[in-house]
Amino acid sequence: MPRSDTQTENLTGILLMLGSMALFAVEDLFLKLAAANLPVGQIVLISGALGAPVFFVMAWRQGRGIFVAEALHPAVIARNLGEMVAAAAYLAALAVVPLGTVAAVLQALPLAVTMGAALLFGERVGWRRWTAIALGFAGVLLVIRPGGEGFRAETLLVLVSVAGIVVRDLSARAIPARVTTAQVSAWGLLAVAVLGLGMIASTGEVRGVTGAEALVLAGAVVFGTAGYWAVTAATRTGEVAVVAPFRYSRLVFAMGLGMVFLAERPNAPTLAGAGLIVASGLYAFARERRRKRASHAD
Repeated sequence: MPRSDTQTENLTGILLMLGSMALFAVEDLFLKLAAANLPVGQIVLISGALGAPVFFVMAWRQGRGIFVAEALHPAVIARNLGEMVAAAAYLAALAVVPLGTVAAVLQALPLAVTMGAALLFGERVGWRRWTAIALGFAGVLLVIRPGGEGFRAETLLVLVSVAGIVVRDLSARAIPARVTTAQVSAWGLLAVAVLGLGMIASTGEVRGVTGAEALVLAGAVVFGTAGYWAVTAATRTGEVAVVAPFRYSRLVFAMGLGMVFLAERPNAPTLAGAGLIVASGLYAFARERRRKRASHAD
């Protein structure tokens, strides 16, 4: 492929990735606004129930079913469990933790996935990337500041969400190739909806949704679905090593939205920790890209 075509595809992928991160940041803003008045279990139910049909239709148009034997594959079940934990913890965190803080801690996700792949699948991770992972989690501690002044235990929910996403993403690697992304996404969101029902049944907390709240929730679904499409298109258009680092732009968008719409003002330790997390992640991406280039050269 001519170099100019590759450059064009990479640029398109970067723009799609930036767009997807902006869309996800707006989705988070809508979810945080909804969580100010609605029980978390109810939001979990609504998010799953409104999102799943989108992927039901996508799977149907691909000629694939939803209620099929592959839905009970162990890797699918593990992924669904990770999705459930991630969704519940993330929404619970959004309800009480500043948007910028949630976004900052979430940026440790790529490092956590790398660590999980090394520990569970034996993927090769050199000492430089292990150092980057350690520094990234040091940045997380700087953001959370456990035991320090202003520490909020609820912030740990973001780490629980990160752990759930790691389980979700690593489990996805073991799902048979014949299963489509639309099917996997539909099953995951259906599991989230079932979890929401369980949370409502256990707490008994449910309330009527006003017109304004319905619009906010609809906005979250629309922006979240659009973001999902954009991030998928980004990773399929440009080179992953080129496009993936732009995931960190979500932090900038989230902090900006928090400052404009929620009057949030990230303090110096949060900004410093966020910067350390992003720098560590970018370095890890660079090392991985260099390693793959070296292996191809051999």
